[in-house]
Amino acid sequence: MSNIKLIIEERPANIGNFMVGRLLPFREKRMVGPFSFIDHMGPAALSDHENLDVAPHPHIGLSTLTFLFEGEITHRDSLGTNVVIKPGQVNWMTSGSGIVHSERTPEYLRQTDKMLHGLQIWVALPKALEQMEPEFFHVEEQDIPHWEENGLSFKLIAGEVFGHKSPVPVYSPLYFIEIKSKSKQKVNIGKDLFGESALYILEGSVESEGNIFEPKNILIANDATLCEFEMNENTTVYIFGGEPFPEERFMYWNFVATDKKLIEEAKTKWLNQSYKPVPGETDFVPLPEQSKFIKR
Repeated sequence: MSNIKLIIEERPANIGNFMVGRLLPFREKRMVGPFSFIDHMGPAALSDHENLDVAPHPHIGLSTLTFLFEGEITHRDSLGTNVVIKPGQVNWMTSGSGIVHSERTPEYLRQTDKMLHGLQIWVALPKALEQMEPEFFHVEEQDIPHWEENGLSFKLIAGEVFGHKSPVPVYSPLYFIEIKSKSKQKVNIGKDLFGESALYILEGSVESEGNIFEPKNILIANDATLCEFEMNENTTVYIFGGEPFPEERFMYWNFVATDKKLIEEAKTKWLNQSYKPVPGETDFVPLPEQSKFIKR
């Protein structure tokens, strides 16, 4: 990736009862295109008495994308959705004006040893759609476009690029791409990308301009059209980006909006527990104490 603007190392954070690596946002770069938040979950080895239990919590103004490498998660939401996501599948939940969901280890795995490993992503909605009705889509692994080219394996998890289009129903021009190499290969895909772009190294290593970058690094390009690098053998990277929005975004906990008033309304609704509940759930995550908004 020529002309790298920023090199960011993964930072620890918490989700449920185990650690994750926070990739985005960070101080120098709050968003990449419409992508406002990315967590790398695990890999976490959970014993027969350890489980993922993220109680019901709300979102506004964004879509969430869950993509697992290992393990399974039961997703329940206030639309009545009750689905288990497995490795290679995509859960795409659009909060719009407001949705509540929980994430838990499936019942049939709760008394077993298991792994959990994946990515959780937030994609901000365009201003005109940030108050749309909430939606949920589940995409099977076999329905995600994948192909081989120049010794590389590609998967288009979301968006439209390279003449392929993912069935994930995105609401602005973007891309989220997996690239795998078994042997050392040069990658030059800048002519096909647009907007802002970033690269996350999951495993293996990447070389660019005489530098070697290893896992848990995220590389931000100055220009998507300059996306050129070399993947070493047995390397997996994820490239994400797209057209940035003209308006700034504010973020408070799980709420993303162009107007602070929308966030204040969402906070009040959650404090009053006036959102539509998640069927079958009785507990919830309290509104955290935060002193200020984060500006995107």
